[in-house]
Amino acid sequence: MVIRAVLWDIDDTIFDYTRADHVGLRSQLEQEGLPDGYATVEQALLAWRTITEAQWARFAAGEVGFHEQRRDRVREFVSRPLTDPEADEWFARHASHYEAAWELFPDVLPVLDLLADGYRHAVLSNSSILNQDHKLRVLGVRDRFEAVVCAVELGISKPEAGAFHAACEQLCLEPGEVAYVGDEPDIDAAGAVAAGLRGIWLDRKGRGGRPELLRIERLDQLPRLLLADTRFGAPDTFG
Repeated sequence: MVIRAVLWDIDDTIFDYTRADHVGLRSQLEQEGLPDGYATVEQALLAWRTITEAQWARFAAGEVGFHEQRRDRVREFVSRPLTDPEADEWFARHASHYEAAWELFPDVLPVLDLLADGYRHAVLSNSSILNQDHKLRVLGVRDRFEAVVCAVELGISKPEAGAFHAACEQLCLEPGEVAYVGDEPDIDAAGAVAAGLRGIWLDRKGRGGRPELLRIERLDQLPRLLLADTRFGAPDTFG
């Protein structure tokens, strides 16, 4: 089928989440001090990332709600009991530092401009519409996307096929007419392929491997890939 739309992940795909989270937490810790149990800022940053990944996995599996995973992240990070309002207050302070560091990756706007006339665009994220719609507006790109579909409101998360299909339904397109671009090989690219979309792994870190997946390392490689013969066995990167 001809690809008619590109469905996008947000965090670490078009938005530099890892950098913003790192810079934001560093700023917060410099202002508030290190919680007990951390000898250095670097140790605390690593712990926050590990805790975030583990708690997010619980949320994606349906074990806890969106706000509950946030509170549990905070409690585990500061290593002391907090009431829900106390945890929410801590996270709100973190969010203000985090948002101050928000940036698009530099290759995003040029590629969105290049693809604007040939493809429709939408977002599928494993976050909430409240977070991601706000983020896209602050970053100045909300109007680039026809729809923003998020796991919290859907009740299902990537890599479940139903999440990808819900986004395709928003576009009134068949899965085979939609490409999905994301930074995770399994959750994004492989999940999209299993759901019948053309899954594309944006491997910004150059991890490589996974020859069964379509892989690019920069978004300027995407336009050529969308037009290429992408049968299995084709090269996994395009120069």
